[in-house]
Amino acid sequence: MKEHEDMQTKEVIQQVGQLLRQIRNEQKLSLEELAQKTGVSKLTLGKIERGETNPTLAVIWKITKGLSIPLSRLMVVGEPVAVARCGEGFAVDVGQAWHLETMFRYTKETGMEMHRACLRANSIYEPEAHHEGAIELVTVMKGKVSIQVENDVYELNEFDSIQFEANKKHSYRNEEDEVAVLHLTMKYSS
Repeated sequence: MKEHEDMQTKEVIQQVGQLLRQIRNEQKLSLEELAQKTGVSKLTLGKIERGETNPTLAVIWKITKGLSIPLSRLMVVGEPVAVARCGEGFAVDVGQAWHLETMFRYTKETGMEMHRACLRANSIYEPEAHHEGAIELVTVMKGKVSIQVENDVYELNEFDSIQFEANKKHSYRNEEDEVAVLHLTMKYSS
């Protein structure tokens, strides 16, 4: 089982690298120009493109923000009909607080991407601001979460939802003793 998971991880790392190279070429950027736009070193970008390293979510955010593309654009390639099974999507851990799994990646047709997130017990996650014009829609599927958008705090219980401008400073807080599960949809302006 572990060997199968390692193979899947390697395949995902290769796909991320191939997609990054494709997007960089579409935008007619050299590795050096991409490094300047994203704040990620040319060496790291080269390793990502060659599938030699598994980038952190923070690095992926920097890259997508610098390229002005949705996060999921660097995730696995989609199919015309897709089923998102728990535990089978591209997943990343951010520190000890946040686990994000892509359910459906961004497409131009939908203008959105969907993720499943787990906010660990007694933890806080403060993501970087997203793209200008992006809307974040969140539903708490399990647990209770406080979401702060700029200076306002919103308490969400199971199956409560919130929508806000994703480029605003925001954070997620789980003060409970169990993991909270969230459903996140990012909608991008066309």
